[in-house]
Amino acid sequence: MNFSRAAEALCITQPAVSQHIQYLEREYGVKLFRKEGKRIYLTGEGRILRETMAVIKNDEQIMRERMRECGSGKRELSFGVTMTIGEYTLLAPLAAYLKAHPERNVRVRYGNTAKLEEELREGSIDFALVEGYFRKEAYDSLRFDTEQFIPVCAAAHSFLREPHSLRDLVGERLILREPGSGTRNILERSLAVKGLSVQDFQRRTEIENMHVIIGLLERDCGISFLYRVAVRDQLLRGTLRELLLEDFKLEHDFAFIWPRGSAFREDYHAISEELRGYREL
Repeated sequence: MNFSRAAEALCITQPAVSQHIQYLEREYGVKLFRKEGKRIYLTGEGRILRETMAVIKNDEQIMRERMRECGSGKRELSFGVTMTIGEYTLLAPLAAYLKAHPERNVRVRYGNTAKLEEELREGSIDFALVEGYFRKEAYDSLRFDTEQFIPVCAAAHSFLREPHSLRDLVGERLILREPGSGTRNILERSLAVKGLSVQDFQRRTEIENMHVIIGLLERDCGISFLYRVAVRDQLLRGTLRELLLEDFKLEHDFAFIWPRGSAFREDYHAISEELRGYREL
């Protein structure tokens, strides 16, 4: 959103940037930018052009890889997963997929939802399996599974008064993931519906690792909101307990996503469908 910085990044002059933009606007018969004071913003048509070009760039990268694979006879699959899915639900489907396709090279990237969306835009991965919210207008998707999102604490945790609502928890230490993670995003949206935010909790601890969060919960260092699948074993062993709140019952989909309009969308859908079919193994 800055002509001078765009010129520097492209190693051309600022007038040349303006000429390119004018050419694109004439070619497509639309305005790509609007001015408000000294600032510029993409128009709706500009956003469509940018997003379409990102998909084309992504597909061109995948196309190059497919061409190289033709000569070697080997196919490489690259996809991303968010932390909860990668650590607690991916193992069985991935193992079954590898056994069904012994000839295929597979590369799995871990990251939060925001990071994986960035890698999709860059063409670093073919598709992603995410737990967080994503822009539905930018991606095609396929539901992988639906999981419960629950509040938890140490089984031995003592409250001054047993909580019955979200507001009863704001005096506790909240242990949560970093901004950009699916778990954090879902928590923030769920709190906002009740007129709350993470800042309303008097004490907070932010950690990027799920195992550390669960370990701190077991050591009675606070409360958290996590997918049930992530703490299933701890709930069964009795080291953690679910907090039954009257105003908090939430389920959320885990979903495969890939750029909307991709030339390879049928491939991504078929692979995602196959992985989904293995999830109960």
